[in-house]
Amino acid sequence: MASFRLFDLNDAQRAAVTQTDGPVLILAGAGTGKTRVITARIAYLLAQGVEARRILAVTFTNKAAGEMKERVGTMVDPDAAKGVTIATFHALCVRLLRTDIERLGWKKNFSIYDQGDCLGLIRGIITRTAARDEKLEPNAAQSLISKLKNDPRIAAGKSADESTLVGAVFTRYQAELKRLNAVDFDDLLLLAVRLLREHPDARDKWRARFHYLMVDEFQDTNRLQLDLVSLLAHGSPPNVCVVGDDDQSIYGWRGAEVANILEFERHFPQPKILKLEQNYRSTNAILHTANSLIKNNPRRRPKTLWSEHGTGDKVQLVPAPNEGEEAAYVINEIHRRRAAGEAADYRDFAVIYRTNAQGDFFERELRAVNIPCQRIGGTSILDRREVKDLLAFVACLLNADDDVSLLRIINLPPRGLGDNAIERALAHSMEKKTSLFAVLGDPEFLATLSARTRAAFQQFAMLLDSYESRMLAPGADYAAVAGALLDEIGFFPELRRTSKTEGEATAREINVRDLLRDLERYQRRSPDGGLRGFIDRVSLDRDRQEEKKREEQEAAASGVTLITLHAAKGLEFPHVFLVGLEEGLLPHERSRVEGTIDEERRLFYVGITRARRALSLSYCATRTKWGTAAGCTPSSFLRELSRDHLAHVNLGQVLNAPAAETSARSHFSRLREMLGQR
Repeated sequence: MASFRLFDLNDAQRAAVTQTDGPVLILAGAGTGKTRVITARIAYLLAQGVEARRILAVTFTNKAAGEMKERVGTMVDPDAAKGVTIATFHALCVRLLRTDIERLGWKKNFSIYDQGDCLGLIRGIITRTAARDEKLEPNAAQSLISKLKNDPRIAAGKSADESTLVGAVFTRYQAELKRLNAVDFDDLLLLAVRLLREHPDARDKWRARFHYLMVDEFQDTNRLQLDLVSLLAHGSPPNVCVVGDDDQSIYGWRGAEVANILEFERHFPQPKILKLEQNYRSTNAILHTANSLIKNNPRRRPKTLWSEHGTGDKVQLVPAPNEGEEAAYVINEIHRRRAAGEAADYRDFAVIYRTNAQGDFFERELRAVNIPCQRIGGTSILDRREVKDLLAFVACLLNADDDVSLLRIINLPPRGLGDNAIERALAHSMEKKTSLFAVLGDPEFLATLSARTRAAFQQFAMLLDSYESRMLAPGADYAAVAGALLDEIGFFPELRRTSKTEGEATAREINVRDLLRDLERYQRRSPDGGLRGFIDRVSLDRDRQEEKKREEQEAAASGVTLITLHAAKGLEFPHVFLVGLEEGLLPHERSRVEGTIDEERRLFYVGITRARRALSLSYCATRTKWGTAAGCTPSSFLRELSRDHLAHVNLGQVLNAPAAETSARSHFSRLREMLGQR
C-alpha cells in the first residue's frame, strides 16, 4: 500500500477514514486536511478489498479531482487507483448522459454549448419572441434561465409561465436546444437527474456500479446536485460520505444551499457525524478570532478550530482615515516584514477584499511603488477566436445538427455566402423545424438560390460530409484529419490575413497548433475516449475558465496576490491583509435586503482563515465614491470579534515612525509625498 499509513492521521481523521459503512457526514473545518481524509478513505476502501470501480468521488473543480487522483496514485498501487472514478459533477453527468440520454429524446452525440454559444441562441430567440415594446437583456435572460433550471419545480417537469417574456424565451430556448441536439451546463445536471428519476433501470444500473459514494465541498451543492447524490446512493442504508464545512458556504448567490449540509440527516437518516477541528494552517490567535466571529451565525453545526502552531502574533486591527492611508499601511507592512526576515518573497502576501473595484485601487498603489502584484484575470486560450473556430469545425463533424457551431464556420474562410443567404437558410430551417445542415441539402431551399450561392452551400456540405467520414473511420488520426481540413480550406492563410500584425498572426497559429497537439495527446492517452471524449473534456474546461486562469496565475505568481474573498476560498498565505471592512462592503449593502447576512459573515470567516502566520484587518473612516469622499462605518462584524488576540494599531504612529523603527528599506517618505499629492 505504498505510502498509505493510518497512524499518519490524527484521531479524528482516522475515525473519518475508517467509518466506511452507511451515511457519514464529515465536518471538515478550514485547514483541517479534508483532501487528505478523502484520499486516505479511498485508499482504505481499496485496502479492505473494495473493487476500485465501485468507488465514486465527486468534487467541484478539475484541480481538486486531479489532486485526488494524484494523491491516491501515490498511496496505493497506481493500476488499482486508475479504476476509481474521481470526477466533477458535470463530468459525471456527461458520463451518465453519453450512455443513456436517448431515453430523454436526445441523441448520444449531443453537443455541449458554452456560455457564449447559449448567449447567441438566447439573443436570437429574444429578437423573435419579444413584442416591440418589450425589452429583455440577453445576459439577464441567461441568468434567469439558469435560475429556472435549478428551480425544483422546473426540475420536476413543471412548465415555465409562458405569459411572461422570460418564461416564453425559456420554453423556446429549451425546445431549440433539443432540436439542435445540444445541452447547456445546467442541462447536464438537470437531465442526469431526470434520467435517474424517470428511468429506474438506468438508476439501478448506475447504483449497481457505485457502492461507495463520496462528495467533497458538500456545503457548495445545490438542490439538483443533492438529488443526483440521493439517486445514485447504493444500499440500505447507503454508503454515502459527504465532506464539507457549513461555515464556508459562500456561494448562495449561484445556487448553493447550505441547508444540504445542515439538514443532512433529513436526506440520509441516522448518519455518523464526525468533526475535523485540528487546523494545520494557522496560529491560534487567528483561529480564536475566526471562531469568535462565526459562532454568531444562528444556523450552523458547532465546531471550534485549534492548532498546535502556538498562539502566534496578535491580529492587527487598523482604522485608516481613507483608502490611501489604508494602502500606505499595507505597503509599509510588506516592506517591514520583508526587511525583518518575516517573509522571503512578495508572493507570501495577499490583499483580500470584497469587490473587484478595491483590487483596482490596490493594484495602482502597489505598482506606483514598484511592488510586483498578481491579479486574477486574463483571457483563457479556449476563449480565443481561432481556437473556438477549430472546435466548431470538429463539433460539426460530430454533430452536423449543431447550428451554433455551423453558423460560426459556414463562411469561414469566406466562400461567397453573404449574410442574406445565411439568414434565408436559417429562416427556412426554423420554418421546417429542422437543422441548418439539413437545409443545405433541401432541394426546395436550394432552388430559391442563385447558381453561385447554391454551389457554395453544396460544396460546404460536401466538405463536412467528406471529413466526417474520414474523422469517424476506424483508426482515424483525429489531429491529422483536422489538420488536413484546415489546410484544404486555407485556414492559416486566412488567419494571417485577418491579423493586425505578424506577431499576432504567429501567436494565433500557435494557439491552433497547440490544440491539435492536445487532441493528438488525448487520443494517445485515451484511445477509448474517442473524439467525443475530447470535445466533452474541452467543453467542461471552457466552463471552468476562471478555475484554469487562477491555476495558471498561482503557478506564475511572483508578487503580492490581490484577490476577492470569494476567489480566495481554498487558498492560504503566510501574511494576509483583509481590507475595506466597512458596512456596505462587508457585509455588502445588498445582504440586508436579500437576507444573506449569515453568508457575508461566512465570507469574512473564510478570509480570516486564509492567513497562516499574520493577519491585518483594516477599515476606512472615509472612502472616495464617484469622486467624492463619503463617510464610512466600521463593519458590524468587527464588534463580534474576541478582543483576546486583537491589537489596535495607531496608524498615525506607524506611518510617521522613523525609518530605523520600521526598516532600513522603508519607502515612507515617498508614500507620504504620494498621499499629499492626492
